[in-house]
Amino acid sequence: MIVLSVLAPPPQAGLNSLIVHRQASPLLLTSGLASNSSKARRNFACRINATASNVAAKASQNGAAASLPLNELTAVGPLDGRYASKVAGLRSIFSEYGLIRFRVLVECRWLQQLAALPGVPEVPAFGPTANALLDSIATEFSLQDAEDVKKIERTTNHDVKAIEYVLKDKFLKDPELSKVLEFTHFACTSEDINNLSHALMLKEAVEKELLPAMDLVIDAITKLAIEHADVPMLSRTHGQTASPTTMGKEMSIFAYRLARQRHAVASVPFYGKMAGAVGNYNAHMSAYPDVDWQNVAEEFVTTTLGLDWNPYVTQIEPHDYIAELFDAVARYNTILLDFDRDLWSYISLGYFKQKTIAGEVGSSTMPHKVNPIDFENSEGNLGVANATMAHLASKLPISRWQRDLTDSTVLRNLGVGLGHCLLAYSSTMRGISKLQLDADRLAADLDSSWEVLAEPIQTVMRRYAVEEPYEKLKAFTRGQTVNADSMRTFVDGVDGLPQEAKEALKKMTPGNYIGNAAAQAKDLPARLAALAEK
Repeated sequence: MIVLSVLAPPPQAGLNSLIVHRQASPLLLTSGLASNSSKARRNFACRINATASNVAAKASQNGAAASLPLNELTAVGPLDGRYASKVAGLRSIFSEYGLIRFRVLVECRWLQQLAALPGVPEVPAFGPTANALLDSIATEFSLQDAEDVKKIERTTNHDVKAIEYVLKDKFLKDPELSKVLEFTHFACTSEDINNLSHALMLKEAVEKELLPAMDLVIDAITKLAIEHADVPMLSRTHGQTASPTTMGKEMSIFAYRLARQRHAVASVPFYGKMAGAVGNYNAHMSAYPDVDWQNVAEEFVTTTLGLDWNPYVTQIEPHDYIAELFDAVARYNTILLDFDRDLWSYISLGYFKQKTIAGEVGSSTMPHKVNPIDFENSEGNLGVANATMAHLASKLPISRWQRDLTDSTVLRNLGVGLGHCLLAYSSTMRGISKLQLDADRLAADLDSSWEVLAEPIQTVMRRYAVEEPYEKLKAFTRGQTVNADSMRTFVDGVDGLPQEAKEALKKMTPGNYIGNAAAQAKDLPARLAALAEK
């Protein structure tokens, strides 16, 4: 009990006392209290003070580290550090600058929308100069402009309001705009601006970055499928030898699966709203009751911004489409992860060699190694991406009553999952570029697996009503070593098979028993084209 009382810091304890309380071991504290001698108490106090000094010194060092400039070496996360160059295309979209840029665009376009409404005479139609200024602000927003917003935000402690103030300052330069300053952000709640900005961010990222990267992966795998369409390969089910296929056909499976999910990603609509504080256009109608604000909002969201309009909202657009989008991306990623693991396994079997790159090191201690690191890197990043997007997909559609703020901080991570997607796709592409098929290794594997011909032989025996064909082949092959000679001898000894059937079976090898696998692989481009047309 004495130890417990010492472990709890006194009410007036300072920072050092709290640090010592967290760092000092129970054994030290117990030994210090176990003696009633003044010498022991002095020694105990000295050790406590020494611990406090060490911790304070470390805290000082940490403070110095906090002043480090942001670069590849000092970034907390890998997307802004080690892998920054690989996701550079997302910076102008999902960064703080990107979010501000899209918010400014929405604010400018909304003011232009108001000016186009006959029912709002206080905002007359803008002339060419005013519209040109609004267009330039909306489309040429700079880093310095964003810094100006952040400076104002330090006073307002409200990011959207800071944008409104910066825009008003810019509008003062134009005689038309200066007369309608208070119609900046008119009847809007912050979430009117935010939800549209997030939709525009996602739309741009998907169309300009994500889908092109997905297409490159599908194209690369399609190329593998066509190139190796005729190369026979031993299948494995449950890790055991199974009926042969071709490498190209197995690649075709992944290309087609990925293409389906790619089209699912492309078909997800990007929804937006402009309906005020609780989705009822309350403020809009209080000022201009004769304007059909719902129709105005729909036109603004769809025609002006190029998004889909959600007619039923609260203060927020409910984010269901974001969940749909991330779920679709996650399905693509899951299939690609399956591909990564299969390629990793084929490399392990020796079916593929990897091109060596001068200067690269596979292992810090084993000089001979050429590891499948690209497929491993892809697999890891796909896991991070899917975990991140799964949280957003499950959290964002949930908001208490007409709105809570839990989505706000989560939405700032829209680019994180997509960033790891791009990392994964580029790693897979790099891995594919290093592949060299070892046809001799595949042929040798097939030639050591004649037992796989038990399937066609027993199937032909069934055709000609040979009794117990499955059982006879099971007894002959299961757990036995089978080769070309023993298999042909078995065929010759089957009673009830016509001679022509026996001759056809004896011409069969593991390398030519591939069904229509090659044809399937060669048909892949046409299948993908038909899929794209749907």
